[in-house]
Amino acid sequence: MTKRRPVVAVVDDDPRLLESLEDLLESAGYVARSFPSAGSLLIDGLSGVDVLITDIGMPGTDGFELRDLVKKVCPELPVFLITGRHEIADQYRAKGISGFFRKPFDGQALLAAVGDALRNQETEDRHES
Repeated sequence: MTKRRPVVAVVDDDPRLLESLEDLLESAGYVARSFPSAGSLLIDGLSGVDVLITDIGMPGTDGFELRDLVKKVCPELPVFLITGRHEIADQYRAKGISGFFRKPFDGQALLAAVGDALRNQETEDRHES
């Protein structure tokens, strides 16, 4: 029996960053699903998604709004925010998330954080069973 590879959804309006994150996640053994906007993720749905990584500053629904929408439907889903902005207010507003990364970020640190979130989720699932 093969274990299902974790699915990480990535939302960012920068196609180069989407491609880069997709390559990074796939190289670490994850299934990466890329979306150019919050709306495209919401249309596709969260079924099967184990982790969400989203940019904060996007046209339309921004990363904070997306986090709020996702948490209403999937409160246990780990959500990581990424941003190129450097305002302190972002850190404050990002409370209640699994992680916060400023661009350019260390890919290995992001992978480690995603791995930790998935292990924590697995542990919680075992305790609930």
